[in-house]
Amino acid sequence: MESPNRSSRGLWTRVRNGSLTTTFTVLATLSIGVLAGSMLTGKVSAKQVNSSDAQPLSIPNPVTLSNGFSAIVKQVGPAVVNINVETLPKQPTSARNHRAMPQDPNGDDDQGQGQGQGDQGMQDFFNRFFGGQGGPGGQGGQEAGPRRALGSGFIVDPRGYIITNNHVVDGADHIYVKLSSDPDDPSSQGRPATLIGTDKDTDIAVIKIDSKEPLPTVKMGNSDSIQVGDWVLAIGTPFGERNTVSAGIISAKDRTIDEGGDANGVAVNEFQKFIQTDAAINPGNSGGPLVNMAAQVIGMNTAIFTQSAGSEGIGFAMPSNTIINVYNQLIGPEHKVVRGSIGVQFQAAESSAVGRVYGFANGGVIVSEVVPNGPAAKAGVQPKDIIVSVDGNPIKNGDQLIQIVSAKRPGSTVKLGIIRGGQHLTLDVGVTDRTKLYANMNGGSDQSNSSNPSDVGQNMLGITVQPTSQATASHIHINGGVTVTSVKPGSFADNIGLGQGAVITEINRRPITDEASYRSVVTSLKPGDDVVFVVRDPRNPNGGDSYVGGTLPQ
Repeated sequence: MESPNRSSRGLWTRVRNGSLTTTFTVLATLSIGVLAGSMLTGKVSAKQVNSSDAQPLSIPNPVTLSNGFSAIVKQVGPAVVNINVETLPKQPTSARNHRAMPQDPNGDDDQGQGQGQGDQGMQDFFNRFFGGQGGPGGQGGQEAGPRRALGSGFIVDPRGYIITNNHVVDGADHIYVKLSSDPDDPSSQGRPATLIGTDKDTDIAVIKIDSKEPLPTVKMGNSDSIQVGDWVLAIGTPFGERNTVSAGIISAKDRTIDEGGDANGVAVNEFQKFIQTDAAINPGNSGGPLVNMAAQVIGMNTAIFTQSAGSEGIGFAMPSNTIINVYNQLIGPEHKVVRGSIGVQFQAAESSAVGRVYGFANGGVIVSEVVPNGPAAKAGVQPKDIIVSVDGNPIKNGDQLIQIVSAKRPGSTVKLGIIRGGQHLTLDVGVTDRTKLYANMNGGSDQSNSSNPSDVGQNMLGITVQPTSQATASHIHINGGVTVTSVKPGSFADNIGLGQGAVITEINRRPITDEASYRSVVTSLKPGDDVVFVVRDPRNPNGGDSYVGGTLPQ
């Protein structure tokens, strides 16, 4: 029997040898067959027959299926909001804190190797589209025009308090909110919102809108109760499409996105332990709720792993228990989160061999560095000490140590059980404000919650100030005062004509003699307050006082 390859070669041999007549006859016959089949098929048509016996179709009555998803969406959906932010052009000061994405979804999340820095393309995608403030022009030079970004949030108080991600509103000059019940009008930005407080350590922010009527709210759940494999729904505004729902399961718990450490080696995200889910999360979902089958919010959608600018089934949500703790502090009088610290640093994760060799195979944390002049240093804690308990409670790892100590109030004391050189010791160690402790390490620069005195009015007023020099004060015949060093374009100060270089001597009839008095007055201001500045112009030393004022936007 001749093989197919030999037959093919024979056909091509006959063609090449000039036996074209037979070949073309065969091809023509095949073509006629194909055409005939097409023509015959094309002639098929409906016959004129009597169809009086055919029964017409009817639309059946609606049937309520046993689908718990739709019932959950009806409960939660009205409290999920769309957030629009606008950032006005300004001269860059320092690079903002970009959210990093994990490079390898299968990698160990706790190695602490700084892999989360990611390539710039992924960071740009996240910051432009997932709610952040990055994008063209964001890192250098004067920007051409206002930048806008989208995100999601959910109402937790009928008076209009909303939880979202900090990176959604970070650096925004204007924040607007659209409720699910608001008309889908592209020309309307939505209701103006006020920033109540933010916590960069957990990427959580609280904003508020005014409403004459009580607003719908979500029910918060306990994230400790979730199990891997539980069904969840993600609700938000992906790609600007409002009121979008996706379903999936809990894929993992206690995930981290490693972003490395700051200049002092302090982890920038040590308070971030995420719920991982395969529910589709896309750009714009950021800040929206992750809901369980009891219609309770058990997480806030915060980040995604992506190589395609879309969902790849790996999303991360901040657990609700963390959200609740942070929210309760942000709505407090100081509108900031205070965490305790004893002033020690340690490696995020070690090989099990380290524990066996150094004598803490059953749990503990080996101290890599002690913050100079911090509580631990004053109590006598040393590098290579192994912390095995706090107040008599065993410590398994660094995450547990952070969780216990950060919950302590500054000014309190804890009993540390340590192993040093094989001997067990107990030390009484004070707890201090973590923010202030590491601000001192940074040379007095507070990178997390509180502002420098000169920047206290930047968010509300749009200005930064510095103490007026003695020479300038003498030149314009005043004692003290603060000088405006910068004015944010489009801000309250810019709109009322308060310019750079002006010397402020009074605010609302209260004397401004230095930064402390300036800070005291500005921190007492609220949206809707009338604000009047008494200023002097150093270019006109004999011009006397000028009065510049306006009403802070709601």
